[in-house]
Amino acid sequence: MERISEITKACSAFLSFDSIDEYENIPNGHINVTDRVRINGRDYILQKINTTIFKDPVGLMSNISSVTEFLRGRIIASGGDPDRETLTLVKTHDGSFYHENENGFYRMYLFITDATCYNKAEKKGMFGESAKAFGRFQNLLAEFDAKTLSETIKDFHNTPVRFGNFVKAIDENKAGRKDEVKAEIDFFLARKDYCPTITSRLADGRLPTRVTHNDTKLNNVMIDDASGSGICVIDLDTVMPGSMLYDFGDSIRFGASSAAEDEKDLDRVYCVNELYEEYVSGFLSEMKDTITDEEIACLHDGAIMMTLECGMRFLTDYLEGDTYFRTHYAGQNLDRARTQIKLVSDMEARRDEFEAIIKKYI
Repeated sequence: MERISEITKACSAFLSFDSIDEYENIPNGHINVTDRVRINGRDYILQKINTTIFKDPVGLMSNISSVTEFLRGRIIASGGDPDRETLTLVKTHDGSFYHENENGFYRMYLFITDATCYNKAEKKGMFGESAKAFGRFQNLLAEFDAKTLSETIKDFHNTPVRFGNFVKAIDENKAGRKDEVKAEIDFFLARKDYCPTITSRLADGRLPTRVTHNDTKLNNVMIDDASGSGICVIDLDTVMPGSMLYDFGDSIRFGASSAAEDEKDLDRVYCVNELYEEYVSGFLSEMKDTITDEEIACLHDGAIMMTLECGMRFLTDYLEGDTYFRTHYAGQNLDRARTQIKLVSDMEARRDEFEAIIKKYI
């Protein structure tokens, strides 16, 4: 009864109703609390934002509201359905996009019916559909002034800052693990000069500052149940200014790997050509009108950089005693770091091969 009471109180700030028809918790995601609620015969998503992670929820909601409103305008102009092709925020009775009470900080979206999120590609082509969705997201927002957005997580993909944190973790050696991972430490230290490849180009304008999603996993795309098409990008909490290369690169890092993120047998870890090509094809089919020559030239660097950065973050956490990433067994962060090292090595060694794939679709 306490749970339904909390949900009812939050929902009443957005909608008028006698009672909630039904509700269910949606366990996907590890940060916010998400529930599907049916009210007056219609489904909605109610989310309680984790203000421990997102310390400026008002700024976060300002980002989301401005981006989704811009997307709605572009989708309508192109003859699309904005209620299915972008997230639709429900306003409170007093016209706000969020509500705060003694239980937490809440927002509400229209629920997108007849579409599903998948944690892994269950059908051939599904990874490519996510690529089209993220490419379309970038293309529709090409004229949005990304510099008006706030940073919901500061320096999230600032690789030189991540490198500095890594060096600090080595020096402090809080968990006493430095000596056992010398080879892994040396791998990242050897790439110090590579770390600013994207950030330096953003700073001097060679790369455009765009709206970036920063969590471009398959399960952040709604797949239409009937057509199998990727129709809507969701989970916009980490929408920030940055480089499109971040979004492309993280998709490749996570989605084109041959193995799980914590695979122990490194002989099984490599970047899968077919998946790389599937993503490139879908992504560039939507971005061809707005992508710049410099972005094309650095596209594969995006894949390498996001993998390098993620591996460095895993090893940093291992050196600090596993305080950030959730682990399920001792040494998991080290296993994660090693898979990323193997992927980086593979993508570096086969750079010509992967860049040839990119050229096919320009």
